[in-house]
Amino acid sequence: MKHNPGFLKVVEEARARVRECTVGDVKAKLDRGERFHFVDVREDDEFSQDHAAGATHIGKGVIERDIETAIPDRQQPIVLYCGGGYRSVLAADSLRQMGYTNVISMDGGIKAWRAAGYPLEKGPRS
Repeated sequence: MKHNPGFLKVVEEARARVRECTVGDVKAKLDRGERFHFVDVREDDEFSQDHAAGATHIGKGVIERDIETAIPDRQQPIVLYCGGGYRSVLAADSLRQMGYTNVISMDGGIKAWRAAGYPLEKGPRS
């Protein structure tokens, strides 16, 4: 997908303010049994098609509205991902602005997760 320059500029500015990790980092955390919130911020239909095994769903369009109910403790570790790592950077920046202190965006998103052959689930799960 070709992204527009204005969108890329906003993402790059947000990227400078948030932490990122690789899909391998996230898989290693899962394999070690680390406890963290693994959140898919894609659209509902994208999540239903498939998502990383164990992930929950809070779409980017509603994350600021719903995060305090879903994860009230602002110090809890959260890993966000989207399709390719752009929307999750924006969502991570929003959560940072809301006072969440331990938010990471998974670079490469579900595309990189699939390419690595990591486990997927289908259907709704929230």
